[in-house]
Amino acid sequence: MGIFMSCCKPSASDVLTPDAETRRRQQVEAAERRLAEQAARGVKDPERVKRMQQRSEEMEKREQELQKDGGPTLRWTSE
Repeated sequence: MGIFMSCCKPSASDVLTPDAETRRRQQVEAAERRLAEQAARGVKDPERVKRMQQRSEEMEKREQELQKDGGPTLRWTSE
């Protein structure tokens, strides 16, 4: 019985392990994939969320520029 089982099991030389650089690259890819999945968890449209975040950042940047310049100037118009 032991002879039969030993022929079915692959030998240690048949099992290939990737080199250190390949393993590192695979681990980095897996970590990036996990981060992307975590960021998208519970969100129907992740692209929409990114656009909204960009808009809010632009608005904050504009507000800071206006405050730095002395605030918005008001114009009176009469018709």
